[in-house]
Amino acid sequence: MVEQLRITTFATTLTPQADNLPQMNILLVCDCKLPVSAYDDKARLTWWLGKELARLGHQVSFLLRESLECDFAQVYVLNDKKDINEQIPESVELVHLQCDPKQTPDRPYLITYHENSSAARSFDANTVFLSHSHAQFHGGSVYVYPGADFTEYSTPDFSTKRIWFHFLGSGLRKGRNVRGAIDLADRVGARLHVVGGSRVNFRQGFRIPLSTTARFHGALSPDGRDAILNASKGLILPVLWQEPFSLSVVDSLYFGCPLFGTPFGALPEQLGKKVNHKNKTIPTSGTVDAFYSDYGCLTVKKAELVEALKNAGDFEREKCHDFAVSHFSVQRMAADYLQLYEQVMKGLPLHAVPPAIDAGVGEKLLSMQ
Repeated sequence: MVEQLRITTFATTLTPQADNLPQMNILLVCDCKLPVSAYDDKARLTWWLGKELARLGHQVSFLLRESLECDFAQVYVLNDKKDINEQIPESVELVHLQCDPKQTPDRPYLITYHENSSAARSFDANTVFLSHSHAQFHGGSVYVYPGADFTEYSTPDFSTKRIWFHFLGSGLRKGRNVRGAIDLADRVGARLHVVGGSRVNFRQGFRIPLSTTARFHGALSPDGRDAILNASKGLILPVLWQEPFSLSVVDSLYFGCPLFGTPFGALPEQLGKKVNHKNKTIPTSGTVDAFYSDYGCLTVKKAELVEALKNAGDFEREKCHDFAVSHFSVQRMAADYLQLYEQVMKGLPLHAVPPAIDAGVGEKLLSMQ
């Protein structure tokens, strides 16, 4: 039942049952720092989920690394040296952990797993993954697609001239392949704005080769990030690992930017239904079976991505935006989680058999041709 629910919700928009569920006292536990950084996906999702749950009338509290002022939730400071059960207020009915716990809560709980495991391991039966592929790679079946609070974004401008491409997120993880993004932009002679990454790591020197087309911005403010995306032709994200889920894709689609990347991990799921590229105006060589959707192109062939990048204007910006809003909103994410909350409150595990894997996921980098 749960597995079917996770698969079918992708094709829906908002889940109306969320407003009809009884109000709960929910504690969100995260080993990250808030307020959120524009580039920390786990922190952003935890914050947005708390806000939406509070808007729906639930009593929300946070257990975090550091204290902060919050007008919609009580905040407690997480102490790793103490048993987590000693830190959970008595009034809390359900605990939602955004990190691996050292101890199991003594009341209904679930755990959202955000990473790719680097080693063989088992997971708690109440573990929730970020996408269908993320769950499968870790031996599970239950997942909830992350959702963004679009009220915190600038207004998309679909009439502005699109004059560059962008890479969004940390460039320090080799699996994100910022080098590959720079190479692809160079091949089409386009400027690439790298937002959230830096060319220089002071411990390791120059990590990214010099390029006349790449511009590195580091961590911009949300307004600065949005300004670059509002003038971008698309997101170049040729990941070389099994991407659990990318908020960079959601951010980009919201501003009308299609995705140009590799078909690894959750990226095909984030582009929806595959379409027959022979029926599109985008020309192809006929030698590569690329994954084309109305919202981007995914392939392991560099030549095919170059071809798609040259025709980035053939994707409809408003259509990309509408897809992001209808499928990846915080309202949909909260509705999905509330259904899982209801299940664990009844004492039913999310997985009948705890997920487990015999080897790590993505220990070696994948490749492009």
